[in-house]
Amino acid sequence: MKKLSIIFSVIALFTITSVTVNAQVTATATATGTIVTPIAITNSGDMNFGNVAVSATGGTVVLDPASTRTVTGGVTLPAVPGTVTAAHFDITGTADYTYSITLPSTATTVTSGTNTMTVDAFTSNPGSTGTLNAVGTQTVDVGATLNVSALQAAGTYISGTPFDVTVNYN
Repeated sequence: MKKLSIIFSVIALFTITSVTVNAQVTATATATGTIVTPIAITNSGDMNFGNVAVSATGGTVVLDPASTRTVTGGVTLPAVPGTVTAAHFDITGTADYTYSITLPSTATTVTSGTNTMTVDAFTSNPGSTGTLNAVGTQTVDVGATLNVSALQAAGTYISGTPFDVTVNYN
């Protein structure tokens, strides 16, 4: 009986030892990092509301991202439109990546001598998010609203400080 007990003890010891030996195993993994093409934005065309006429009542000229104008109040659009264009920005980066578009949240002042107007309510196409195409490019068109005062003085009004459009990968 004593021999049987010793045999069971030896078997138990080998079982415990083999479990301990197999308790530690090793696996491997690789580390990877991908550097993407930096996103970039360049101005490819400035915003121009074109020729505008005003009466004794002020109003607005809304220039949409497709370069179409609509007016409110005492503002009219003369038969000779002048140069009318939304701002255009070329975006480049990594193909098929999405990005956010941040437009100005405050008004930009345009001046002619001592006379001023404001430009606000900026809009873009695409809207707040864009997707770069298969070659990593896209154009963002930006429109806004020109606020014209009653009897606004004639002149060419230009912003002294350009407005910012910011893009960033999502």
